[in-house]
Amino acid sequence: MAVKLRLKRMGSKKRPYYRVVAADSRAPRDGKVIDEVGTYNPLNGEVTFKEDKTLDWLNKGAIPTDTVRSLLSNKGILKTYHESKNKKGA
Repeated sequence: MAVKLRLKRMGSKKRPYYRVVAADSRAPRDGKVIDEVGTYNPLNGEVTFKEDKTLDWLNKGAIPTDTVRSLLSNKGILKTYHESKNKKGA
């Protein structure tokens, strides 16, 4: 099972709001999810992540989509992930 970190659309028409979720890559966009790791509101640019859950999923091999990768990078979570990964290898 390939797990991806991706956006699940919520909110009403013309007022999008997204949850960042860990989901099977074969599941539909708004379908069954495994875990919720954050939120993204594009209307005001607010992004929140549960950093411990996000790092846990990345360590388990979850692959973020391009948009989620960008959000993680802006929050500095990818940098933390790569530093912890390099620390284990040394």
